[in-house]
Amino acid sequence: MRKLLIALFWAPLLASVQVFAAGADLHLDKAPDRGRDYAALQNGAKVFVNYCLNCHSASYMRYNRLTDIGLTEQQIKDNLLFTQDKVGELMTIAMRRAEAKQWFGAPPPDLTVIARARSTAAYSGADWLYTYLRGFYRDDGRPTGWNNTVFANVGMPHALWELQGEQVMGKDHRLTLAKPGLLQPAEYDAMVADLVGFLNYIGEPVQNFRKHLGVVVLIALAILFVFAYALKREYWRDIH
Repeated sequence: MRKLLIALFWAPLLASVQVFAAGADLHLDKAPDRGRDYAALQNGAKVFVNYCLNCHSASYMRYNRLTDIGLTEQQIKDNLLFTQDKVGELMTIAMRRAEAKQWFGAPPPDLTVIARARSTAAYSGADWLYTYLRGFYRDDGRPTGWNNTVFANVGMPHALWELQGEQVMGKDHRLTLAKPGLLQPAEYDAMVADLVGFLNYIGEPVQNFRKHLGVVVLIALAILFVFAYALKREYWRDIH
């Protein structure tokens, strides 16, 4: 029993050490914060719908929640709905999971909470996604012709290759741009930052409101503390 208790005590600590060790070996670039930039989030929504929503769903997110980032329902219908879906419906895809598994080997994951799912104690999911989407390079040894610096032997092809171009891995294990894409490297990085910001947003659409409410609550508690302390002084004035 004593050995069991010791093992139960040390297991979480050893797991934390392993997580930090894995995070130390993985070099990630810092993702720009787009949380309060509605124009960037709107652009990220456009990129997501045009390049990601064909294979990846966001089935816990409704189109009309995009009004939270400054879009009107009419703008959503005109720019982000390309099927007969209604603005109040979920951001799903027509592809069936069984067919996707047959075509790709595994069904593409739902991306609603991908930023939160990729977060660990060592790094944020936004940093992981930002580095991942910029880390594709040509690899003729892979079935898709692509590999990734963050996700080795990834099964996903580079859906944004026309925009970024084609990168190759050098002998020094550094990426170089062999064939330019439609966007300049800085433009592509900015677009990826917008997309990652949107993926981070749909994982918790109320995040900005939650943070704002937290500040308001702390201010209210600080004011309440002043009155409570003054009341305490008044009650205990004759004793102290």
